[in-house]
Amino acid sequence: MSSDEERVTLTRTIKASPEAIWGIVSHSQGHADLDGSGMLVGPIDPKPLTEVGQTFDMDMDRAPLNDIPGLGKYQVRNTVTKLEPNRLVEWTIGGIDSPPLGHVYGFELAPEGDGSATTVTHYCDWSNIVEQLRAAGREWPIVPVSMLEVSMDNLTRLAEARS
Repeated sequence: MSSDEERVTLTRTIKASPEAIWGIVSHSQGHADLDGSGMLVGPIDPKPLTEVGQTFDMDMDRAPLNDIPGLGKYQVRNTVTKLEPNRLVEWTIGGIDSPPLGHVYGFELAPEGDGSATTVTHYCDWSNIVEQLRAAGREWPIVPVSMLEVSMDNLTRLAEARS
């Protein structure tokens, strides 16, 4: 596990094949099922993520975090920035009609031994926040490791059930 000011990473070995894990992390519904923040309600149009540039919209509810007064339910567009089947999926917040804000989330998978277990790295990286937003003095929330731990617990439970 590593954490610094702008990147949080958690790595865990899960007793499931990369394919079983991929079926969860490469689908917009999987993101809602794994969410460790308590604010990701679900995808507007649940679908598999199949190519770089693909967008998927999510319903959010910030109220459970109680960190930004008055910000409750809203929608956010995400764009797939990297995708290698059974190995890597990464996405950023933003899309064609709402430019990316610069922070990315991802899952990287590496099979272990005979492929019945997989090392999964889950990360959130805020280091590329667009400069004009940074210059405006906006304080960006840094994703706590505890949020990634909940996501990894959920992923472990779902993936092991599928294997």
